[in-house]
Amino acid sequence: MSAIHDKQVSQEKKDIVASLKEEMQSAKGAVFTTYKGLTVAQDTQLRRALREAGVSYHVIKNTLTTIAAKELGLDGLVPHLNGTTALASSKEDAVAPAKVISEFIKKNKLADAGILSVKVGLVDGKVIDAKEVEALASLPSREVLIAKLLGSMQAPISGTVGVLQGVIRNAVYVLDAIRQQKESA
Repeated sequence: MSAIHDKQVSQEKKDIVASLKEEMQSAKGAVFTTYKGLTVAQDTQLRRALREAGVSYHVIKNTLTTIAAKELGLDGLVPHLNGTTALASSKEDAVAPAKVISEFIKKNKLADAGILSVKVGLVDGKVIDAKEVEALASLPSREVLIAKLLGSMQAPISGTVGVLQGVIRNAVYVLDAIRQQKESA
């Protein structure tokens, strides 16, 4: 009976490792955090903010995550997989997990208390340290970057339109001057 149970547990663990591997591979951005000491209210707030940003968040087992990380060649994660660990990841936005968690830590003054902190991150399959996660979090959102890009693309176009309007305006002045000259002659 226990041999059957061991096989079920083993298969369960294999499934979890496979799921973690898929999540880490498909994530544009991911942040591994500690979470020890969060109140239920704080945890609920954090999960709500992450969900609203399209970020998946769950507690993970270090041993199974270590196996998944090694199988993916992400050995840089392994030293950070100790103590309590949670994973926030996004398949759409590399910045969202870092931004939401960093803002939550600042807003709730959790950094000094050591309650919630960033361990390490992943961006497009590359391991980044906690300082790089913080730098990533300080980047403007995707929408702001797109707006800035469109604005910078629009500036030369509007400048060209202004120049062309000036040329047309000057041509009208010249034609008007010629007309006036012919009328007075």
